[in-house]
Amino acid sequence: MKKFVEQYLKDHESYFKEVSSFIYNHPETRFEEYTSAEYLAKECEKQGFTVNQNVANIETAFSATYGSGQPVIGFLGEFDALSGLGQKPNETSYQSTEPDVGHGCGHNLLGTGAFAAACAVKSYLKANNFPGTVKFFGCPGEEGGSGKTFMVREGVFEGVDAALTWHPSPANAIMSLSSLANYQVFFKFKGTAAHAANVPHLGRSALDAVELMNVGVNYMREHVIPEARIHYAVTNTGGISPNVVQANAEVLYLIRAPKVKQVDEMYKRICKIAEGAAMMTETEVTVEFDKACSNYIQNRSLEKLLYQNLKEIGAGSPSESEKAFAKEIWSTFKESEQENYLDPMTGFGYMGDGSEFDGKYLADTISPYVESRGILAGSTDVADVSWVVPTAQLTSATSALGTALHTWQMTSQGLSNYANRGMLRAAASMALTGINLFESEEDLNNVKTEFQHFRKKNDYTNPIPKGVSPSKLNER
Repeated sequence: MKKFVEQYLKDHESYFKEVSSFIYNHPETRFEEYTSAEYLAKECEKQGFTVNQNVANIETAFSATYGSGQPVIGFLGEFDALSGLGQKPNETSYQSTEPDVGHGCGHNLLGTGAFAAACAVKSYLKANNFPGTVKFFGCPGEEGGSGKTFMVREGVFEGVDAALTWHPSPANAIMSLSSLANYQVFFKFKGTAAHAANVPHLGRSALDAVELMNVGVNYMREHVIPEARIHYAVTNTGGISPNVVQANAEVLYLIRAPKVKQVDEMYKRICKIAEGAAMMTETEVTVEFDKACSNYIQNRSLEKLLYQNLKEIGAGSPSESEKAFAKEIWSTFKESEQENYLDPMTGFGYMGDGSEFDGKYLADTISPYVESRGILAGSTDVADVSWVVPTAQLTSATSALGTALHTWQMTSQGLSNYANRGMLRAAASMALTGINLFESEEDLNNVKTEFQHFRKKNDYTNPIPKGVSPSKLNER
């Protein structure tokens, strides 16, 4: 099995690099991944999958299916990029691009790695005449859009027995942490325009309301649980003319906590603050729910299986040129970033003290698996899949130690040889795990039994209300 998967990925290595490169060179933000989604869907068809597009009524979401019957094993792929992170690849200095959009979270690698795993499993099933179904899910809008949560709400993952995915980072580990649930919400204030000098008393400033709301929420921060996070961005200041009282302004809030219930409680308090700001300024406020996601649920049985296969594949040894490039990337980090270089990895499941990295700039080991009860100080829409399907994630090293996600350095390393090897390492580990689930009824039953035991004690409600639809960044 291992030999088959490794040989398949070796034979098709250049192909999967081309797929990743295409997505990298066509960066698109949430729910606008028209080129990437169409390309990847067509590649799925070329590889013998039957593609169903526009799933969950999302233009850039699709599923690709091979085979029939049980079990059904799914692989989750992403391909959206981030605004403000355009960067020329393989450079050791900041060199922005136009448009200023880039894969600062490595989703070109993520989507391609999951696709490669699905292809390897499909090829193995075909070669060995195994029954069952392989599904690759093209999942858009992870960055600020919670595309998978919308897909879960519309029943896209019904009938899937287990799901696997991964994420690029500087480490090789199992992502065994839970994550923060979140709501993302727009607060839109409407006031009255007026000449700011001649008749200011006739105006009512929407921008004043936004500022007062933000002050109120900042005071609220003292009175929430320590794990909570509240972020905001003023998305409309009301114009650029100081001599006009701003009649319209809006602010976007991202509210996080370990549980959806906790997020909802904070959200309701923030709504009260917004209403108070509107009353103080004699403006009107409209609350527009944008998206949400739940906290991630670990499946230890599936994680252990995935870890065994990650160890079996191994970390490999970086080349001298890869080490030299990583050292130059390291030199671009601030002193505080270098001192805290383990931080980008601990959230992805690395549990060591860093001693194995002394004098190194790249990870060349597999972090031990720990059934951590900690919480990733971030959010993912993979979480909602984990509530309806047994799910496991790994992270594979694709960047220099200390590389934080959502940075130009992460974008720059997205096409490097080291990144490509990390992508294929992840693909091989997931593929072997998928094959285990097809070949071993015991392994699959252990995974499903653990999941069913959890769900009997824990109800799930999708956190995105029915009337909310996915929205693109350019619609704002």
